[in-house]
Amino acid sequence: MGETRQQSSEDSSLTPPSSMSQLTDLSIAEASTQIAAKAISPVELTRAHLERIETLNPKLNAYLLVSSDLALEQARTAETEILHGQYRGALHGIPLALKDLYETKGLRTSAGSPFLRNNISPKDSTAMRKLYEAGAILLGKLNMHEWALGVTGDNPHFGVCRNPHDPERICGGSSSGSAAATAAHMAMGTLGSDTRGSIRIPAALCGIVGLKPTYGRVSLNGAYPLSWNLDHGGPMTRTVEDAALLLNAISGYDADDPFSSNTPTEDFTADMKNGIQGWRIAVDTGSYTGDSEIVSAEVRTAYQQAAQTLRDLGANTHEVDMGFLIYAYNASRGMVSADAAAFHQLRLMSDPEMFGEDVLKRLRGDQPPNAAAYAQIRHDQMVLKRQFDRFFREFDLLLLPTVPFPAVRRDDTTAMDKGRLHYSRFTAPFNMAGVPAISVPCGVNAGNMPIGLQIIGGVWQESRVIRAAWAWEHR
Repeated sequence: MGETRQQSSEDSSLTPPSSMSQLTDLSIAEASTQIAAKAISPVELTRAHLERIETLNPKLNAYLLVSSDLALEQARTAETEILHGQYRGALHGIPLALKDLYETKGLRTSAGSPFLRNNISPKDSTAMRKLYEAGAILLGKLNMHEWALGVTGDNPHFGVCRNPHDPERICGGSSSGSAAATAAHMAMGTLGSDTRGSIRIPAALCGIVGLKPTYGRVSLNGAYPLSWNLDHGGPMTRTVEDAALLLNAISGYDADDPFSSNTPTEDFTADMKNGIQGWRIAVDTGSYTGDSEIVSAEVRTAYQQAAQTLRDLGANTHEVDMGFLIYAYNASRGMVSADAAAFHQLRLMSDPEMFGEDVLKRLRGDQPPNAAAYAQIRHDQMVLKRQFDRFFREFDLLLLPTVPFPAVRRDDTTAMDKGRLHYSRFTAPFNMAGVPAISVPCGVNAGNMPIGLQIIGGVWQESRVIRAAWAWEHR
């Protein structure tokens, strides 16, 4: 894995648990508490994750690059700083990994594409820089759907990323490796990107937490785009608190990102545990979630039971019909096709054969709207945003499933086609609206595959979304 295991002079000052699995089972919050107390070592924590990667990655293919030497060097530095009283906070000494569209200085950043197979990043993305400043450790770069343009996560160039719950099923995409690595405890947390659901879909299919913040909350400077108007960066973790801790580190204004918003950030854990007593939560009772040809009975049942649980926790639920979101769902596809066609115009002209079959089909088959149609989509996007401004004055939150059905088998072509068409049904509208949304685990189906629950809030209301998600998680 790049470095033989040796006892460093710092190791003896910190006492790790006897079992490496105990280390990889820790949440970020749990590990940071023990690191701050000098009860566990960042070096041993990092080694435990590298060993787990070495064992599981050949089966799951979540990592495209494992930066073992760099990770161990960073872990030793973190340990030395902590032993000398220079503890930086909750991510200091925590091993993380990134979707391979975030640039990392001196390492390859491929965006899942052979066009960038030999691309060594000259600089760190803003998100990576902020994680480094927080003291985090980089385990490596993660598999993804090519150019982030797909929901299955199956990459023809770098190999299929497999779902830890059933390797014959998809992880979801495009942040497939981020979800698989987190679910399989090969990283304590990861970063993904989300254009029509690419954080929340794989989070739901792999049974983890995935948070899409408000548009402009997290800088995407140094991250390869899919759609400038819809892309969001955010955390993928095993717990809600861990997602909040990662968001604390990566959020904030970045003058180098023209889409970054100069909006004050906050500590997203500050009132996380204060409950949802009396909150007004909108629950869809129309055809949007009730379409039995698209939404599985198990997902509908889990969704209805989740609404009841939130009532038991003190919230007031209100029946609404969210059918109007179908337009936003469809319009977002047109916006992606136009933005992607613009970004890939030269590649499509010079080397179209270098694209995977499914991505090339999307780039050529999803005809970008003409100027008038695109202008209409942009206009309607602003109307949708204003509509949600009013909506979230009436309601504190909106509750929806994350995906209409759990992870499908990749050898089931009918199910795969259905997934490509419908997995983003409940997620894409909130990229158009730019509002924060989180996916949290919501049980499993009869085949023991995870189901996701989505909690959506108003613009800049990440703390409210996180607070409800934490209440749900600790129900």
